[in-house]
Amino acid sequence: MNGILLIDKPRDWTSHDVVGKLRGILREKRIGHSGTLDPMATGLLVMFVGRATRAVEFAEADEKEYLASLRLGVETDTQDITGTVLKTSGCQVSRKELETVLPRFRGEISQIPPMYSAIKINGQKLYDIARRGGEVERKPRTITISKLEITAEEAGEFLLEVTCSKGTYIRTLCHDIGQVLGAGGVMSALRRTRAGSFSVENACTLEQVQQAADAGCAESLLLPVDRLFYDHDAVELTGKAVERVKNGGAFSSSVPNGTYRIYSRTGEFLALGNVEQEQGRIIKSFFEV
Repeated sequence: MNGILLIDKPRDWTSHDVVGKLRGILREKRIGHSGTLDPMATGLLVMFVGRATRAVEFAEADEKEYLASLRLGVETDTQDITGTVLKTSGCQVSRKELETVLPRFRGEISQIPPMYSAIKINGQKLYDIARRGGEVERKPRTITISKLEITAEEAGEFLLEVTCSKGTYIRTLCHDIGQVLGAGGVMSALRRTRAGSFSVENACTLEQVQQAADAGCAESLLLPVDRLFYDHDAVELTGKAVERVKNGGAFSSSVPNGTYRIYSRTGEFLALGNVEQEQGRIIKSFFEV
């Protein structure tokens, strides 16, 4: 069983919980994902099953899209509503005031990762240090937020639509917006709606995967791994060139320089490869061993 499985993660599950559950349902140990979601978050987890786990590294940098609820007037140690409240304020912020500060968070910006994160410093995960009451200096990271818009306002909270690069912490974004407004802010809800070309609209629940497995058709839920590379053109190889690729060797092709999906004449996806001056090399193989 090999391929990509889109999962709509339920609230209060860790991403690792989902991996463990799927290993049991699909009876496949080789399962990974391309982007962690906090337990309080819901939405799209792009899972890789079987030999498709070799593609995880190519999906991790994909742009992601979220719907996030921003609650102003409160600060917590985790920068979301699950944490311990550190400060509250009676500051009232209007939609217009919020819209005024959002432009400074669009584009390429600097963000300091939160203490409650899995980033390691000197071999220790930050959240382990934070749970012991400690705090260490974190270097700011450069991230890109290509879209940041208010889509709704309800019960004093603002719903934000965010499109961002790898490494963006949405709860830190909410915290930082609150700081600029002088009111404090936390993330009160989060849903990932897109990762790269994959949408949560096409995702399955864990219950649906279980039902499909019970019916003996779970494999039908998997997308082919080459779907991840559809932005690259395809190259078809024949004869001995296919064998050379399967043995990790180079191949010849008259296509222009660039990165390509490599197939056999029968349509088998062999590898992601790079061609330069009509000489090809394998970046990563995906054929069945």
